[in-house]
Amino acid sequence: MQSAYDPQAPKRAANLSVNGDLLSKARDLHINLSATLEQALAEALKQKQREHWLAENRGAIAAYNQHVEKHGVFSDGLRSF
Repeated sequence: MQSAYDPQAPKRAANLSVNGDLLSKARDLHINLSATLEQALAEALKQKQREHWLAENRGAIAAYNQHVEKHGVFSDGLRSF
């Protein structure tokens, strides 16, 4: 499966604003902010791409489901269960 982004791309600096209390507690617990943000962004990107794909293909999926309801699937006669 293809990655949603290039994990080998060079790092770039980013200027962020974060809740002060949240930042202090994360630092106290030695949470790697860059790694945590990258992981969260990668998950958010995958989720948005899934939503976009589903929206783009909603019509085709509905048409396929209607076809299966009406005609079944090609392997109906081949299954032994």
